[in-house]
Amino acid sequence: MSPGTPAPAGPDAAPASAPARVGYAELLRTPGAWTFLVPAFAARLPYAMLSLGIVLLVLDTHGSYGTAGAVAAVSAVAQALVGPQTGRLADRHGQAAVLLPSVAVHAVSVAALIGLALGHAPAWALFAAAAPAGASVPQIGAMVRARWVSRLSDSPATLNTAFAFESVTDEFTFVVGPVLATAIATTVTPSAALIAEAALTVAGGLAFAAQRRTAPARHPRTAGGRGPSALSSPGVRLLAGAFLGVGTVFGAMQVSVTAFAESVGRAGASGTVYGIFAGGSMLAGVLYGLVAWRRSARSRMLGCYALLVLGCSTLWAMPNLTALSVAGLLCGLAIAPTLITGYTLVETLVSDGAKTEAFTWLTGAIGLGLAVGSTVAGRLIDSGGPSAGFLVPVVGAGLGLVALVALRGLLVAPRDAATAAPVRSASGAQAADDGLRAGVPAPAGTASRDADGTGPRQLVGAGTGH
Repeated sequence: MSPGTPAPAGPDAAPASAPARVGYAELLRTPGAWTFLVPAFAARLPYAMLSLGIVLLVLDTHGSYGTAGAVAAVSAVAQALVGPQTGRLADRHGQAAVLLPSVAVHAVSVAALIGLALGHAPAWALFAAAAPAGASVPQIGAMVRARWVSRLSDSPATLNTAFAFESVTDEFTFVVGPVLATAIATTVTPSAALIAEAALTVAGGLAFAAQRRTAPARHPRTAGGRGPSALSSPGVRLLAGAFLGVGTVFGAMQVSVTAFAESVGRAGASGTVYGIFAGGSMLAGVLYGLVAWRRSARSRMLGCYALLVLGCSTLWAMPNLTALSVAGLLCGLAIAPTLITGYTLVETLVSDGAKTEAFTWLTGAIGLGLAVGSTVAGRLIDSGGPSAGFLVPVVGAGLGLVALVALRGLLVAPRDAATAAPVRSASGAQAADDGLRAGVPAPAGTASRDADGTGPRQLVGAGTGH
């Protein structure tokens, strides 16, 4: 290469100029935003109450962390497996058509679980009630993100801020939810926490479903076709695996913090400690959304995930609740940036007709990881004490990091890869992305977008289908 000739930029290189920064105030001035954000908050708050509420109730009635964690795990697994299917149905038939039956089934299932637990039913009966309770959890977070995408598809910078706002909202619910569930369970009865969870789910879900004007367009199945599938994208599958690792952190923290607080005679402090962990994530998410990032989303994903593993590695060694709170805060600082970046990436990997499903796969992966984390942590706590449960987050997140590093080439949007096909070489996806960023012309009829999800959506040629 001759002197003075600019080198092609790689997929993780900084763009030539900083992207425009869009503040939260500007985002919230989006027409119609408040009409769905307020009921969505009420409807998603129970998501952070369900697992902990189950743990507290079953622990009170059956006296075993292992059983409590397993029942919560069954609920989370059911949500992880069924949630993406309801996301696909929402893409096809509309959000309200899915929400109305979901909240009804959820209320009945939670009521059955409470009755069985109070009646000291065997574990298998609790599993039978926990499965539909988890499967019917409304996928409000994914539906809200789909609404943002439908309204902000022509403004990627604003959409990136919207994803940051949603992750901050998620984390805020994980600050308030556990504290609320613990407060209700300890001051009233453990069953009251799940009653409150079901009531919020029904009220918030119905109110959100009523906001049809801001709902995204339906994408019904075409005659003789199955329609787009989010899991057909290798990048979505990789991100789901990474979010599974994040879920193990959530699940293990819920059970382990509860056990640790019990062991030092301060059971009521568990919600506060977990809230500090979630508060660190919320703080990081707020700051993350205010930065005009120069690095690509792929490189940010790897960096944030590595920080998460580092933070988790200290939890098992904490000697008291104060030290555990500080360690949890530092660990939480990496959570929201990781989730924001993952949602930013996944939006570039699928077509419009599969976005709600894609978001739901990520949410479901967190739920599945929560199930694995709470189950394994519960067993370790029963056999080795409270600190043993904190080994689960570092192992789960560590495996996720290994997968991300090894398969990072899958996080390039397929439209980018197609556009860069003329320069594809033996180095695979990275060379294709290098070619795209170096300005190689796109074939007619293809659509391109920066792999980090922050660049402009540009249609090249005619006849694009996206």
